[in-house]
Amino acid sequence: MNQTISRRAALGLGASAVMLPCLSKTTMAATTPLVLVELFTSQGCSSCPPADKLAGELSRSPNLVVVSFNVDYWDYLGWRDTLAKPEYSQRQYDYAKTRGDGQVYTPQMIINGAEHASTGNVATLIAKAASNTPQVSLALTVTAHEIRAEIADQPFDGDATLWLMAIVPEIEQKIDRGENAGTRITYHNVVRNLVPAAMWKGGAYKGSWMKDAVMPGECKSCIAVLQRGRTGEVLGLARA
Repeated sequence: MNQTISRRAALGLGASAVMLPCLSKTTMAATTPLVLVELFTSQGCSSCPPADKLAGELSRSPNLVVVSFNVDYWDYLGWRDTLAKPEYSQRQYDYAKTRGDGQVYTPQMIINGAEHASTGNVATLIAKAASNTPQVSLALTVTAHEIRAEIADQPFDGDATLWLMAIVPEIEQKIDRGENAGTRITYHNVVRNLVPAAMWKGGAYKGSWMKDAVMPGECKSCIAVLQRGRTGEVLGLARA
């Protein structure tokens, strides 16, 4: 792919500067659409720890769904990322291809599958995403043995992908080599399994999957993301 990779993205906004409305869960569900924030990070990137910390701060907001994807394309620098998977790097490249800008770097936050930033104007992008029209109605249920997703009957022009993401709330990693040698970094809402669960073309949809096939034992929660195409704008979002 003809992609541009820049590792030294400036972190112009500290975690304390991100001001988001504090809403009760009931109010949030009734008036505020959820916004998806995907952080692409790497244990071998010295610019990433402040963004990892910011992801933790953002995850405390009830109207945000924040997830972390560790990528593997910096492993050659001296430290093999213990949380990275090739499919996570591919997801980031797919986003760049979908947008058409070729921008792949760490740390990179992608908001609702559309706009991206190193962190500098993330608060502005989140506010913009939250003010958009309501999302597709998507429900997610996790039981002891099963995961179920349901999309309400509605017209839609085109194809959309329903992704299931299995999440570990927090992972601390000691890094022995590379740019972050000698440090311990905490990663928040870490994606440990990414499943393209179904295609949607509009109308009503119900799907179910065995929980063990989607969520490894260490995972404590699951997120469902409905995106235009494969890595386009987020149409629907649910968590359980």
